Formats: sequence, C-alpha cells, structure tokens
Amino acid sequence: MAASTDTLFRPFRIKSLDLPNRIVMAPMTRTFAPEGIPGAVNAAYYRRRAEGGVGLILSEGTVIDRPASRNHPNIPFFHGDAALAGWKQVIDEVHAAGGKMAPQIWHTGSTKAQTDWVPAVDVESPSGVVAPGKPRGVAMTEQDIEATIAAFAKAAADAKRLGFDTVEIHGAHGYLIDQFFWAGTNTREDGYGGATLPERSRFAVEVMKAIRAAVGPDFPVILRLSQWKQQDYSARLATTPDEMAAWLQPLVDAGADVLHCSQRRFWEPEFPEIDGENGLNFAGWAKKLTGAATISVGSVGLSGEFIAAFGGETSEHSDLDKLVERMERDEFDLIAVGRALISNPDWAKKVQAGAGQELKGFSPAALAELV
Repeated sequence: MAASTDTLFRPFRIKSLDLPNRIVMAPMTRTFAPEGIPGAVNAAYYRRRAEGGVGLILSEGTVIDRPASRNHPNIPFFHGDAALAGWKQVIDEVHAAGGKMAPQIWHTGSTKAQTDWVPAVDVESPSGVVAPGKPRGVAMTEQDIEATIAAFAKAAADAKRLGFDTVEIHGAHGYLIDQFFWAGTNTREDGYGGATLPERSRFAVEVMKAIRAAVGPDFPVILRLSQWKQQDYSARLATTPDEMAAWLQPLVDAGADVLHCSQRRFWEPEFPEIDGENGLNFAGWAKKLTGAATISVGSVGLSGEFIAAFGGETSEHSDLDKLVERMERDEFDLIAVGRALISNPDWAKKVQAGAGQELKGFSPAALAELV
C-alpha cells in the first residue's frame, strides 16, 4: 500500500509568501517565447499548473539585461517593456487561478545550447571558458561584473513590481553564477576569483546583496544551486559539510531565504560516508547547515532521471514513498516537480486525490508543444 501523501499538502509560509502545499513546479526551459517575448500561450501554460494545484510555480529561466545572457533565441527576457508586459499577463493569469509564482532570473554565461544559434556579441563568463580548458567567449571585466549585478537586482525589482510572489535566482548547472563558483571555470586573479569556494562566491554574494536591497526585507528570495554541472555531471563544489557550510552560509546571510538544491535524483544522499545510503540529500544538508528553508528536486514521481529523459528516454510514473518518508521527517521544506508536470498539469490534484494510477509517464515528445 502506498504511503499517504498528506505531508505534501501542509501549508508553508516564509515572509510574505503563503503557500497551500509543499509542491513546487520546477523551472524548465521550454523555448516558446519568440524573440524573447512571452505571450498568451505561455500564460495559459502556467495557469494550467496553477489550476492543477501546484503550490508555487517557478518559471523557466528568464534572462537579465546583458548583451549575451541567453543561449537560445526563444528563451524569454525579463527586461524591456514588451517582455515585462508579457510576464505581467502570465502572473495575472496565475493569480486568477489562485496560484503563486516566481520568475527564475538567470544569465547563461558561456554555455552553449544544442542549437546553431549564435548571439550577436561574444558570450561572457568569469574567465572566458565554458569548461575547464575549453575557451569560449570573453572574460568579464570588473565593469561587466558591476553591470551584471545591477541587472540581476533590476530584474528582481521588476518581478516584485509586476506582482510576482517571490523570485528565484539561478546559480546552478554551470551557468554564469555557477561558473564563478567552480574552480574549473573561474581562474580569475582579482577579487572575484580565488583558491577557495568562499572566495569564488563573492560574485554571487554581491548579486544576493543587491537583490535584497532592491526588493526589501519581506520579499522572499530563492537561490538555486547545484553541485553538478551540465559540463561535468560528476563535479562537486563542496566535498564535506564544512565546505558546504562555508559556501552556503554567506549566501543566506546576503539575502537568500530559500535554497533550491538541485540534484539529479532527490533520494541520493549527499554525504553517504557520514550518514549512510539513506542519509540527508543536498537540500537536507543545506537546511541542517544554514537553517534556511530548502527545496529539493530530482526525478520526482518518475522512474528515470531527467538528463537521460532529455536525451530521448521515456519514464514511467513511480510511487512517492521515498519522497513522503523524507518530507515527513522535515528533511527539506518543499519539493520541486519537473517533467511529471509537463505530462500532467493536474499532477498535484491527482496525487492529493490518491489517483496516481491516472498519471502519465514522461516522453520527450511532450517537449514539442506547450500545453
């Protein structure tokens, strides 16, 4: 008999954000914003997930106002009158359906998407590389860094002004902020580089401080982080709890209220050598070490992990017993659901109703349209 999922439907509150349950729609790049402008189809897509019972919707990555901040022509902007008007339509539709939402704000750095599209100007990154020993684009000057920090803050302020309930900053997966964290892509010799992870975290800390100043003390700020990189799935920034605390605590002190801890499979322990094969996952350790609220994520409700899925592998619906067990012991506060919500906009309502047998698995073919 499957475990009761009641624990997923407890309310959650942090600062001004009041959620009816613990289920978050994970941010998933969809590339359905021609010329960077979201429209009615995007608003309807997010509204359906609000109608389906998701507690908090995180948008796909939306880019800040920098010359080469995205790696695909149909990734949406979060700057400029036309794009912001489109996002106002999105949040109004989500609110009309009773939902709560954050835009995910990002800069893709020097990463390259699987497309032939090339930005009009050189891509930028901490050291002009996309991975260790692989040059791409240009290294950012200190003036570039200052302007980028200001662009993150402006986007966060616009999110609040438009009526979003919170904002998420993308600092994971080998994109710009993460490229500063990672020694393999940050070889700078100025104050934004360094031999240690806390030294290389200066850029992210300054981004968080600027955002906090822009949105005020009561608006929740989420920061997405990962150990793995799309350039190297085995990469780890912090190999011990002490290293993790030294990395994460300054980010929380700078203004991050919630840490969104990305891993490929949520049930995998972060430090099994310390607490075993059923030990705390990344989000669990982040919460334990910093006291911050955390979101976990990674192949929720599906039999296969997402990297293989986007390579063409299908996944069947799977039970939630492992998730329930971890949430019942409050290992982390919220759980983000990704591909299962692409196939099942009403995933949350069906789970709450005990109708898991009605849920569809995930096929990469579902990525071909925005429904």
